[in-house]
Amino acid sequence: MGKAAQIRRVLAKNVRRLRNAKGLSQDALAADADQHQALISEIENARANVELDTLGKIAAALGVPPGELFKD
Repeated sequence: MGKAAQIRRVLAKNVRRLRNAKGLSQDALAADADQHQALISEIENARANVELDTLGKIAAALGVPPGELFKD
């Protein structure tokens, strides 16, 4: 597995964990982060390459610093 795929897996795990911990649906997180639900799904399934601005919006919607999304 390549490094990018490994990073996507860690990001996927953390977005799903943090979203569930806050009791948010994918739709609710998407709305809070001004994104589409399909993108949240792609992130949580490690299929999306996400822009930094988008990661910042998702982190803010989850109430965590962006680095928290990459903790392994």
